[in-house]
Amino acid sequence: MVARRGRSPRRADAASRPDRHGRHGRQGRSSVVRPPIGPLDTRFERFDVAVGAASEFLRSAWPELHDVSFEIGSMPPHSHADGIPRWHIDRTAKRIALFRIPIERLGRLHRDDELHRRMSIEGTVFRAAAEYLDRDPWDLGPERFRYF
Repeated sequence: MVARRGRSPRRADAASRPDRHGRHGRQGRSSVVRPPIGPLDTRFERFDVAVGAASEFLRSAWPELHDVSFEIGSMPPHSHADGIPRWHIDRTAKRIALFRIPIERLGRLHRDDELHRRMSIEGTVFRAAAEYLDRDPWDLGPERFRYF
């Protein structure tokens, strides 16, 4: 008697059911390192991105700011009689230090959402750069604000 090659009834049933296992019996198992975690999105990272974007725009628009470093600090070392400073300018070192906590927490936003927080941060960068250059903040990006 010759053995016939063909499908056995058991294999036919298995083909109609969805596979719980892959070719090597491992498809349904979880990965060893867990599922990938989405990108971390913290307040500090959002602040850093907003400061970086505004400072790069200002550096490209004003040659006087090419060598100026925009740095981020958490809190100023001391407060003034008129309040807590949002930034510190050191012209000899060509440095503008922006303080994240006072900018984020002491800013008066009329609407507390991501867009207005970013606009507040960018506005602070413009005011600090304007003070560094001894100019009006509106003079730093005149084409940016003309829509007519």
